[in-house]
Amino acid sequence: MLRRDRIVAMVTLSLLNVFTLGAGVAVVKLTPQSSLQLEPPSVATRAIVRASGSSVIPSDASAPMPGSGLGIELLGLLGGQAGAINAVVVDATTRRTLFDQRAKVAAVPASTTKVVTSAAALAVLGSEYRLTTKVVKGAGGGIVLVGGGDPTLTAGPPRGYPTYASLPDLAKRTAAALKAAGTTRVRVDYDASLYQGSRTAPGWKPNYMPDGEVAPVTALMVDEGRVAPGNRSRVADPPGAATQAFAGLLRQNGISARAGTRTQAAPKAAQLAAVQSPPVSVLVERLMTDSDNDLAEAMIRQVAIKRKRPPTFAGGAQAVQETLAQLGVGEGVRLADGSGLSTSNRITPMALARIISLAASGKRPELRAMITGLPVAGFSGTLADRYTTVALPGAGVVRAKTGTLANVSTLAGITSDADGRLLAFAFMAGSTNSEVLDQLASIVAMCGCR
Repeated sequence: MLRRDRIVAMVTLSLLNVFTLGAGVAVVKLTPQSSLQLEPPSVATRAIVRASGSSVIPSDASAPMPGSGLGIELLGLLGGQAGAINAVVVDATTRRTLFDQRAKVAAVPASTTKVVTSAAALAVLGSEYRLTTKVVKGAGGGIVLVGGGDPTLTAGPPRGYPTYASLPDLAKRTAAALKAAGTTRVRVDYDASLYQGSRTAPGWKPNYMPDGEVAPVTALMVDEGRVAPGNRSRVADPPGAATQAFAGLLRQNGISARAGTRTQAAPKAAQLAAVQSPPVSVLVERLMTDSDNDLAEAMIRQVAIKRKRPPTFAGGAQAVQETLAQLGVGEGVRLADGSGLSTSNRITPMALARIISLAASGKRPELRAMITGLPVAGFSGTLADRYTTVALPGAGVVRAKTGTLANVSTLAGITSDADGRLLAFAFMAGSTNSEVLDQLASIVAMCGCR
């Protein structure tokens, strides 16, 4: 059953975290050590619960395995809602199933789809891979802005950490190269051919783009196709808008430039300048923490390209499925997109828990950024404003990816229980209030149930 003393301690520490960073550090330091050590600056290391040189996820491999008491506690909360929630809890080390309620029944995953997308991206691309936006020589003395599929390319100057690829930086470098060659007047065409097919996925609602949930998927955009940085509204033609902005920046750098039309750069066209995104590990952390739909759709296409599949929604889904199969966690996954916006996606709770367990196990260290990118309950990302009332005991302890669509609420992540055992979980529901899922995860975290 739940341990009252640990609940009181965690509630007290969680409340203190609202006021001081020091208390947030204390939450972590009071827990056992883990093999998952913090890396240099990342989304995870900036979370309020971080502790330099301390563990990301507290765990104790020698801790006792939870028994039937865990299921009793979970079912006690579910009560009459048991029929509406598919759920699983597994031991992250052994993958032994500790609680199973229709765990192999697929459901609409919403944004927990990003768990799958991120694992595939890290496995195929590697944590250090970067996306490149470049400018090459074009026909008739013109130049071509070539999209490399980086939605984080920004209209602002390069600064801070992580340093995203900057369009002004690219324009400055391009202008210098043109002047060195004696060129002061150019037409700027653009090449967005890296991604193909429809810019919207099956199962996407018509309001997603007008509401700013996602931009039309394309290989060339600035600030994720937003009208302006920080603005939810998206432009109708991201490549065209990026090219117009780039031509304007060239003019600011002393080049008489005008925006041209869509084209396809010659395969061996001479490169004038290029900028690169942060490593994929950083991009994955961002897409997991913030539930970034545009980054997720970029990652699934990059996986398709690397695996020599069509860089489309269908090709990306096929490439991810092949990757998961090679990792031994492919069962129970069917995708229509990479972000989880599509209502056509189907994933089982068991599949999510197994993928998370693999990433946390240390057996595939390249998957680590998927774990460090998980939002921390009550403190970061899409969980920053949750775990503040009845689910408060899980604050600072639960790390999980959220998922929300109309009549869909999901939560999949990892935590150590009261005895220090590392557990993975996935809860998938219809119209159930997300707070119920938060409470379930808190029970997993606080229960030393034997």
